[in-house]
Amino acid sequence: MLRRLQRWRAARFEARHPFPEHDWREARARLPLLAALPDATAGRLGHRAWRFAHDKRLSLHPDLVAEHFEFDGPARLALAAQACLLTLGWGERDHHDALASVHEILVLPEAFHRRVEEMDEFGVMHEYDDERAGETSHQGPVVVAYPDLMASGGLDGFNVLIHELSHKLDMGNSLDADGFPPLSSDMDPREWHRVFTAVWDDLQARLARDEATPIDDYAASHPGECFAVACEYFFTAPRTLHDAYPALYDLLSRYFRQDPASEYAY
Repeated sequence: MLRRLQRWRAARFEARHPFPEHDWREARARLPLLAALPDATAGRLGHRAWRFAHDKRLSLHPDLVAEHFEFDGPARLALAAQACLLTLGWGERDHHDALASVHEILVLPEAFHRRVEEMDEFGVMHEYDDERAGETSHQGPVVVAYPDLMASGGLDGFNVLIHELSHKLDMGNSLDADGFPPLSSDMDPREWHRVFTAVWDDLQARLARDEATPIDDYAASHPGECFAVACEYFFTAPRTLHDAYPALYDLLSRYFRQDPASEYAY
């Protein structure tokens, strides 16, 4: 009954808002991440992104509008598709629930700064200015910087939208991004903790030895960032993640119910 209702709602939406095939082809042509998807997978993603783009506010900062930047149809679909790629392996209801707290995606002209207070291991509080390409909160907007948005969509392990939307998934069971999102009943929280702890420890050990890390070392700054960076690599450089941390790749593959290293032409 539920699936029939979902299909009816989807059909009703697209009867009112016909899917823009030309815009979707252009969106895929603009981003290697979307172009790499098999056509059947891309078709499902495009229709889900089309509904997402209507349900959420996709906004430009007034300074960008004043400079004559605008979201054309392909740009809106490309942005929405990168957000929806995370939940493409989930059913419609789980997708909707997971992104229910995403009300707006706001694009700013440049990276922005936040004053941060952080306590070190000796209990001393430090304050510093942190430059950020993106930011989100439990019920707040997803905020991304325009230059970093333009640098996303490739197959290189960087994607500011996937990073920030991963934080939204992470916050599904708490107010903070702690690297421990809600898990389905077939996933063991103890395994999740064990696998991520092993990755965290390896990153910390490499940094202590002044060695290069196989994924962006920002993952070693906080458990929530470890999850978000891992998600970036899972979708945009899956073989890099698989080769570096196969147990983590397998864990995320079961979590997202996707296998981009095998299924997509990366």
